[in-house]
Amino acid sequence: MKVEQLFTGCLAEMAYYIHSNGEAAIIDPLRETEPYIEMAKADGVKIKYVFLTHFHADFVSGQVDLAKKTGATIVFGPNAKPNYKIHQAVDGEKFKIGNLTLQLLHTPGHTMESSSYLLIDEKGKTPYVFTGDCLFIGDVGRPDLAVKSDLTQEDLAGHLFESLRNKIMILPDDTIVYPNHGAGSACGKNMSSETFDTLGNQKKTNYALRADMTKEEFIEEVTKGLKPAPQYFGNNVRMNKGINLGIDAILARGTTPIDADSFKEMSLLDDVLVIDTRAKEIFTEEGTVPGAWYIGVEGGFAPWVGGLIKNINQKIIFIAEEGREHEVVTRFSRVGYDNTLGYLRGGIHSWIAAGHEVDKINSISAVEFANKLKAGKIEAPLDVRKESEYLSEHVEGVENFPLDTIHSNFVEINTNKAYTLHCASGYRSLIAASIFMANGVKNVTDVRGGFKDIKDTGVKLTDYVCPTTLL
Repeated sequence: MKVEQLFTGCLAEMAYYIHSNGEAAIIDPLRETEPYIEMAKADGVKIKYVFLTHFHADFVSGQVDLAKKTGATIVFGPNAKPNYKIHQAVDGEKFKIGNLTLQLLHTPGHTMESSSYLLIDEKGKTPYVFTGDCLFIGDVGRPDLAVKSDLTQEDLAGHLFESLRNKIMILPDDTIVYPNHGAGSACGKNMSSETFDTLGNQKKTNYALRADMTKEEFIEEVTKGLKPAPQYFGNNVRMNKGINLGIDAILARGTTPIDADSFKEMSLLDDVLVIDTRAKEIFTEEGTVPGAWYIGVEGGFAPWVGGLIKNINQKIIFIAEEGREHEVVTRFSRVGYDNTLGYLRGGIHSWIAAGHEVDKINSISAVEFANKLKAGKIEAPLDVRKESEYLSEHVEGVENFPLDTIHSNFVEINTNKAYTLHCASGYRSLIAASIFMANGVKNVTDVRGGFKDIKDTGVKLTDYVCPTTLL
């Protein structure tokens, strides 16, 4: 028996590869198929099933392509109605994988088709339960993503309460909980950085599994403080219910090399967006194609692509470090941005060699920022972290302008001002700076190292103080 958790940091997503006695199963695969096929080939096993815990909102899953290439059967739980062939399982149904058995536990609440899978070994023991987005480590799935006209988030939270109490919490305490997501995912509120735990420990530490919690208390807790879902979530659910362009065709088109002159012509088209994916130090030092957005592949690439590029069908050309073109296209496709048309052949050096101009974003250290701020030499400093981060602690006199809402709030920006931006570490502020510049702000500066380094300068900090109501 082999059970392997496959963690993808960019999405904080966990897929699973299981095999026994010549047969294998994949749970919640990512869009790309080759890693799973290669794993099965290396182990000399056949992929028999592809199990889905639900229709994912934060990434496009690869079950259709994987089934087509391997002959595997796609399995969903009750209420799933995709536009492709599946085996729709009933609650409690069992599936043999070699000497192992996976039993489907219908656990609605995050979504109504949401299901968990209990692994039963040769001795009848249940060492693992794969909970999808029903139960995370330290949290549970948010109940607002599948709201419909006849189903409120409170209704879904009620279903989730029953699923946890009647299907998951009754399992042995030594059962290992393997969820679909970890810290950093927008599918929950308070996920741990741990990627697995015993059910017994979760009963002790997970706020939502408190033994004496009433259903009403649970509903209030899990619906409290929910932030709006990222705008691409609805598109990903729709794609996961349908048949999409195959990953091989996406990769073939997206990895087309484009010479500098042709790249320039394309970059000037209204319906084409240029994304620079290189490391932030390289981007800052070498400059970029005018109008390009920076979204570095080394950071939270896919969620920021999905959160900032409004049109899921957006035509995209990109700049990448040599040898990473395939990776970049793959990561675009994970969140459904399948319309990548190619990359700049030879990178920014070929662009410069062709005589084309580059845009450069000013960059200063945290010490320079602190000194200039103290001397009153920074016209418009902005903190682009999330509101919750800003309220926790921020530099006194610096306003909050979250990257998350940059498009809806850009009307507040005066393009004639000089802006100096920082985030926590320098990744998000560089994204924001590039969008500022692409939208006509000529004088924009990024603070290297972000708030993390700024704190070390001794600059005056403040936190949020709840205003007092005078009666």
